[in-house]
Amino acid sequence: MSLASHLDELQRKHGDIEREITDAMNHPSVDDLEIVNLKRRKLAIKDEIEKLKAKPTTH
Repeated sequence: MSLASHLDELQRKHGDIEREITDAMNHPSVDDLEIVNLKRRKLAIKDEIEKLKAKPTTH
């Protein structure tokens, strides 16, 4: 998988989790722990995206 396609996939997952968080927050029956876990996953993906963007490219 190329770096660009990997970044695209991570950004898609990040957006998916953002939507999951929004949906979960709109449903009062959702456990707060589930929301916290979603936010942690989102942050981990964001960190990975930032690391890949900062990585120097080699030709």
